[in-house]
Amino acid sequence: MLLGFSAGHVLAARGGVAEVRITAPKEASNAEDGVLVNVSISNPNRSAIKILRYFTPVDGIKQNLFDLSVNGQTAEYIGPDYKRPAPTEKDYITLNPGESIDTVVDLAGFYDLSESGYYRISYKAEGQNIFSRDNNFMAAPDALSSNGVEVWVAGRETKAPDYEPIDNVAGTTTYTGCSTSRQSLLLTARNNAYTYSNTAYNYLNAGTTGSRYTTWFGVYNASRYSTVRSHFSSIRTAMNNAAVKFNCTCTDSAYAYVYPTQPYTIYLCNAFWSAPATGTDSKAGTLVHEMSHFNVVAGTDDWAYGQSAAKNLARTNPARAVDNADSHEYFAENTPSLP
Repeated sequence: MLLGFSAGHVLAARGGVAEVRITAPKEASNAEDGVLVNVSISNPNRSAIKILRYFTPVDGIKQNLFDLSVNGQTAEYIGPDYKRPAPTEKDYITLNPGESIDTVVDLAGFYDLSESGYYRISYKAEGQNIFSRDNNFMAAPDALSSNGVEVWVAGRETKAPDYEPIDNVAGTTTYTGCSTSRQSLLLTARNNAYTYSNTAYNYLNAGTTGSRYTTWFGVYNASRYSTVRSHFSSIRTAMNNAAVKFNCTCTDSAYAYVYPTQPYTIYLCNAFWSAPATGTDSKAGTLVHEMSHFNVVAGTDDWAYGQSAAKNLARTNPARAVDNADSHEYFAENTPSLP
């Protein structure tokens, strides 16, 4: 029984620099069906705007772009989390006045849809530099949000696997699609990443609150500081002891990505291989970034990409900084060195 809901029943609409509207072509999805959503992002302004393509679905779902809930509970995102370079002009999509981009996405396989019920679905992408400040003269929020729809979804076997933290495993390193030379680079990167994460943990365990901490995580707060210390305790333990699986088959322009619910497999992409061994945006730092994404480690998200955006996040929203993977990486790399 569909209780009178129409397909893509609109719940509420919110405005912004860019307008996002979603509709659902079907009012109900069986367990064998996809859960399709039409996403339209339009420019209602009198001048062009530029939107960072990572926060749109034009290339598919490569990070958490939607807010889903069922029976009062949030449906967990189980798709990939990427480390990307700081965005440049080529990473932005230009929308002229009145122009829109329309994409159909299938949410199945990217969110935990194991529970049957009416799912409230809306578009909710948040992060630094979503809008190009060079192009947008107005103060733009770093978010894209939409109206909501309700769709009946029959539960299916997409629930994220339940994992318990592993404190002492063999510490093996295995590979998929990695040449002998790349295997050697990855072993070195893992060793360096362990050194980075261990040094970062020792800094925090000593209670140090110098500019190194405040630059990447913001003004000192005891609860947030404890959270970061706990994160690095878990990162160094996993980096040293976990059975890590490196997959070298990715051809994306990003550095790397992981599925947070599938420890400890790390997919290495094109930018990783040209990165320095250590230092800013390094191979070792990339592994710290990706290790922090695993739910059993630190469960971080991607609120900001690049040093400049991460520093701004620390100043403006420390709570998000302590949940940002790049902030953990830059704190661990400590390049240039901060006391």
